[in-house]
Parts: sequence; structure tokens; C-alpha cells
Amino acid sequence: MISTAARVLIPSAVAFVLGIVFAPFLANILYRAKAWKKKAGKGVGIGGGGTPIFDELHKEREISTPRMGGILIWASALATMAFFWLCAHFFDTFWPSLNFVNRQETWLPIFALAVGAVAGLVDDLLEVTRGNGGLSLARRLGIVGTIGLVAGWWFYAKLGVVAIGIPFAAPLTLGWLVIPFFTLVTLALYAGGTIDGLDGLAGGVLSIIFMVYAGIAFGDGQVSLAAFAAVIASATLAFLWFNIPPARFYMSETGSMALTLALAMVAFASDTLAGDVGVFVLPLVALPLTATIVTTLLQVAWKKIFHKKLFRVAPIHHHFEAIGWPATKVTMRYWVITIIAGVMGLTIALLARVP
Repeated sequence: MISTAARVLIPSAVAFVLGIVFAPFLANILYRAKAWKKKAGKGVGIGGGGTPIFDELHKEREISTPRMGGILIWASALATMAFFWLCAHFFDTFWPSLNFVNRQETWLPIFALAVGAVAGLVDDLLEVTRGNGGLSLARRLGIVGTIGLVAGWWFYAKLGVVAIGIPFAAPLTLGWLVIPFFTLVTLALYAGGTIDGLDGLAGGVLSIIFMVYAGIAFGDGQVSLAAFAAVIASATLAFLWFNIPPARFYMSETGSMALTLALAMVAFASDTLAGDVGVFVLPLVALPLTATIVTTLLQVAWKKIFHKKLFRVAPIHHHFEAIGWPATKVTMRYWVITIIAGVMGLTIALLARVP
């Protein structure tokens, strides 16, 4: 008989091993294809202006380091899921207990991961083949918003989710408004995905966030959801092994879109559906993503109102880089902050379940 913890740990270990094995092959393919930007920098920022400081900071690495490294994450994760699902259907003993693919807990996160991966991959392919910046921001937001609407409707109509959990208090009932709320959260998380800008930053931050949600789901008794989150965390750690400075490849859109969409599903699945507060603690657990969104919005608003910048560059991790912090210092401090914020969020989520 396999223990509950092993049902989470074994798939996550397999995902990490698959990622480590697959990475050299992926890197070889990406370098041979010269799958990097044809022109360094962003060119145009979110506010519509130029990004000269960012472009100067990243003028060399972006045109020599391949994109689409996020393939490693979702390919390793999906391969792990497929492996255990197939084994469970062909063998009667041992394997069924390790299968974490099911309608109740993981179908939606898997769907979001896959759709985000494909949409992000299209964007990346356009970027490296045409050099036109890929899909427009409006199209990418449209894709993410549509997925958020569909998933929000599914949670509301199919799973009966009408409220979000509040620590030490009654859940906040939203009724059908849970659908647009879900969509806004999904869009916000995707916006936070712009944290992918320094070697090792996004990989480290997102792996920690998914680890925390694996703990929250496990505490809820959602073993399949915990296994899914742990598999994503381990696959991301395998990516991080090769993304630590100097990065072999960047996560880029196919990774960040897939992961942020999956994270939205995991957060809501670990909320009132399981009697927990997964959404409430999301801004804390994902504090670096929250900071990315808030500082970007503040920068845009500040420039509109006061006609000058609040930060040298936004999001704020590039501000620290611009004022002279080494990129490795920014990255590692972000890891530390994410761990501390994650522990705090996990503590709140676990305590909130105490009668």
C-alpha cells in the first residue's frame, strides 16, 4: 500500500528526472534552430513608450540565448501525467494509486497548462522566426481572458463554487460574480508572469509557489491536486537547473503562460471547493508576481499623472538591476522573499482550517 505522501512525492521525483534528462536534447534543438530574439529588448513598454534602460541591460543575452525553455517544464509535467495515467489503466496493482489525473481535481489545471503552453509556443515561434514581437498583447490577453472565463464558468456551473474562503471567517459569497473574478485573477497572474526577465528568477519563484500550493492542497486532503502542483514544481526545478546564470535557455511565453494559467486553477481548486483559502493567500504566496503587477501599474499611472517615472524601470526587479544590483543578487533575494512569503501563506491556510 502506497502512503499518501508517496503519491505526491513519487510523481514529482519522476518529473524532475525527466526534465533533467530531456533538457540537453531540448537545448541542442533550440541552439541549432537559433531560437532567440532577432532584436534585443522590448521595444515598446506596457505604457506605450520605449524601454531604453531595459534594452541596454539585456542587449547581448537576448540575441544569443534561446527562448522556449518553458517547453521543458510542461513537456516533463505532461509526460509524467501521461505515464502514470497509462500505467494505471494497464496495471491493476500499485499504479492506480499513483494516477493523479482525474476530473474532480486536475482536469482543469492540466487543460490550462496545455492551452497556455500551445498559445505561448505560438507567440515564441513568431518571435524567433519573424522577429515581430510575437502575438500582440491584446491577443495574448484575449487568450488568457477567454481561458479564465471558461474556467470560471466551469467552477461556478459544474463544481458549484460561488464563494472564496476568508481566513477565520465565513466565506465571501460572490454567486455568479465568481466568473469575472476568476477571469481577473487569471489575467493578473499572467501579468505577473513578466517576472521572467533574469536568469533563474521566474524558475525559482514559480517552483516555490507551486511547492507551497502542493502543501496547501495536501493539507486539504486533495492528494491529486497536490501531486499536480508538486509535479509542476519539480519540472520547473529541472528547468531552473539549466536556467541558473548563465542560462542555457529562457522560459519565455510558452512557459510563463502555461504556469500562470495552471497556478490560477490550482489556487481556486484549493479554495472553498476544499474548504480552504487558496485564493485569499495567493497575493502573499505569489508575492513577487504581486509586486510585478503593482509596480508596473504604479509606473504607468505615475507617468500619466506626474509625467515622470516612479522607478527607473518597471517591474521593480529590473529597477534593482538598473540601480546597480547584480542580477544574481536580485534573483536570489527574490527566492528568499518567495520562501518567506510562501511559508506565511501556507501557515495562514493551514491555521484557517483549524475548527
